[in-house]
Amino acid sequence: MSNVSTLPLLEPEAVAPCCPPLTERPLTAEEAERTARMFKALGDPVRLRLFSAVASHEGGEACVCDISDVGVSQPTVSHHLKKLKEAGLLSSERRGTWVYYRVEPSVVAAMGALLAGAGKAA
Repeated sequence: MSNVSTLPLLEPEAVAPCCPPLTERPLTAEEAERTARMFKALGDPVRLRLFSAVASHEGGEACVCDISDVGVSQPTVSHHLKKLKEAGLLSSERRGTWVYYRVEPSVVAAMGALLAGAGKAA
């Protein structure tokens, strides 16, 4: 059984861009702040592992009970998940005693578009 799942494709108008592709025009101060928060959140190895665990989990969402094994304590996992939520990369829903996390596909698509523009300039 594969643990890889495919995220649904979004219509272009469904994507709430964080900012334009880097090659389109210089970022405004607000766009740069918003984008930096997202990349800063992913700049921590534990956060990147947690984000990857949620993104690759079957169904595109994961219970905190299934992704906590990243080599740090549970309170630290909670802290990092909170930072990912604050950066707009994850959303969550409480179900009983557990919290389930989902990747925000529109934000990830917008970040991909931002970077795709940079790759064309190289």
